[in-house]
Amino acid sequence: MSDDTQPAQAKGLSYKDAGVDIAAGAELISRISEACKATQRPEMLSNLGGFAAMTEIPAGYRQPVLVSGTDGVGTKLKLAIEHNRHDTVGQDLVAMCANDVLVTGAQPFLFLDYYATGALDVDTASRVIKGIAHGCSLAGCSLAGGETAEMPGFYASGEYDLAGFCVGVVEKSEIISGQDVGIGDTIIGLPSSGPHSNGYSLVRKVLERQAMVPNEDLLDDLLAPTRIYVKPVLDLLADTSVHAMAHITGGGFYENVPRVLNNPQHGALINLDAWHWPDVFAWLQQAGNIADREMLTTFNCGIGFVLIVAADDAATAMKRLQEAGEQPLNIGTIVSAEHTASAGQMLIR
Repeated sequence: MSDDTQPAQAKGLSYKDAGVDIAAGAELISRISEACKATQRPEMLSNLGGFAAMTEIPAGYRQPVLVSGTDGVGTKLKLAIEHNRHDTVGQDLVAMCANDVLVTGAQPFLFLDYYATGALDVDTASRVIKGIAHGCSLAGCSLAGGETAEMPGFYASGEYDLAGFCVGVVEKSEIISGQDVGIGDTIIGLPSSGPHSNGYSLVRKVLERQAMVPNEDLLDDLLAPTRIYVKPVLDLLADTSVHAMAHITGGGFYENVPRVLNNPQHGALINLDAWHWPDVFAWLQQAGNIADREMLTTFNCGIGFVLIVAADDAATAMKRLQEAGEQPLNIGTIVSAEHTASAGQMLIR
């Protein structure tokens, strides 16, 4: 058989031919390195780009307990991607993890992120990860590293997903577990910046039912970054006793407040007229014809974090939080689980 009858040799494949661009990954590391370095705490023993992050436990603890939390941003990312709003979802990611860790009284000090996409867009990824670094600065923790996963065929073009992992530390004797909660305690609420990162499957369903493309003002409200409560709350804990704290995240009030009520004989009586629901929640309720109970089980409705303190400490706690830049609200009281709620109140037990 002559040589010209032989089948043509196929070109050798490369990883880039399969859809993974290693050079783009290296470019991303270069772009985000300064933002990551700006978050570094003195305990960090490794640099960005290593195989693993190494850190010492912060100094000053006699019996340090490590507290960890992991979360994502959820379908809020769909709105962000559809409308090219990539700069603040990183703060959402940090907030969802760091606020959970904070509930125990722990100081977040280390954060890792996971960014996954079908084809790495360096411009988009750098915007997202710089937002993560900003969130870490607000939470006082190091962005110690993470993982960028490029998985062709797994995600639709232009889509990505985020996950985060946060580590905090608390003195064992100062863990806030909810064991000290008692009848008569005051419930203090800290305002949210909007829906935070919860309930967006319902938000998107409302938009779909309305057959509308949100305008810039509505997008600003829906995509406002999740508030990070770490610094004002840690400042309060330095010299004020707090019996319990709750992050009003997925499940709203009805799912999250009971997580810190350890005594089945206790209930949380919340005065619904103690704060004004931000306009975005009023719009969602009206546009989706959503019942009050469903709103309070899905969204934070304007209160993103709750603290429970002894009644005698409430005024001091409110003052300290105000001095830290918060706008705390007295939203309720711990009562007997057999208590009956009046109009304008909800009893959570």
